[in-house]
Amino acid sequence: MRLLRGNPAARRAVGLVLLAVAVSVACVFLGRWQWHRHVARDAAIRLVEQNYSADPVPLDALLPEPGAELDPGDVWRQATVTGTYDADAAVLLRNRPVNSQPGFHVLVPLVQADGSALVVDRGWVAWDDDASGEVAVPAPPSGEVTVTVHLRRDEAADPRSAPAGQVQAINVGQVLAAGGSDAASYAGYGGLVDETPAPAVALGRLPAPSTDPGSHLSYAFQWWTFSVGSLAAFGWLARRELLEGAEAAAGGGDGTPRPARPAPASRRRRTSDEDAEDALIDSQLG
Repeated sequence: MRLLRGNPAARRAVGLVLLAVAVSVACVFLGRWQWHRHVARDAAIRLVEQNYSADPVPLDALLPEPGAELDPGDVWRQATVTGTYDADAAVLLRNRPVNSQPGFHVLVPLVQADGSALVVDRGWVAWDDDASGEVAVPAPPSGEVTVTVHLRRDEAADPRSAPAGQVQAINVGQVLAAGGSDAASYAGYGGLVDETPAPAVALGRLPAPSTDPGSHLSYAFQWWTFSVGSLAAFGWLARRELLEGAEAAAGGGDGTPRPARPAPASRRRRTSDEDAEDALIDSQLG
């Protein structure tokens, strides 16, 4: 500590080293964060590839009874179910554009013979480009319908308010409440794949889930490269501070350079004979 008090260059060098460590550690953790996001995204893609095109199974094979929660490993599995659409309880999902086109998803409970209901996202209707004006929603097929859906887990309830007959998230409880339905349901919903009989006017089809891995892996390596680079850069700056401090100390001790030593007598300019003669004349005249 005494050495640091009396040596500004050493203090600056230590500060640079501490800054290098702080920046490096921060970059390591940011890289780990991006790595975990890459791992999660990779797992989600594998689940889509495994389940999305699998053969459909009866709904009760995956959701055996009302209140059942969809297993995370069964997300995107196809299931078939027969029932009747409760068109009066249809609800619109807000703020869920498709391919950058403003629109609403149309959520309708499909009521089964036992009175339980599966919320079905039947597709979407486009809104005006400036998100204004009324939206015309085609009616679902009437009577008994057999549908095939991709099963999805229930979304978290959204605390934001919405106009009557609309919701901000596909949360089954909120959807049924917004539609005025008290039917028992599941902790999950279905995205429509097919329905028989077909409706008179079809809705826009739901887009397939993205399998783009994103840039999380490259971001992780970039952060780790910054971690190593910060140690190297700040380490070089700290070394330069120490070298410059050492040079200053060798100069004058207080940071000022020492005065130049006088040249040795043997190297001083000798007085010429002509100069000596001029000096002698001057003294006589004086």
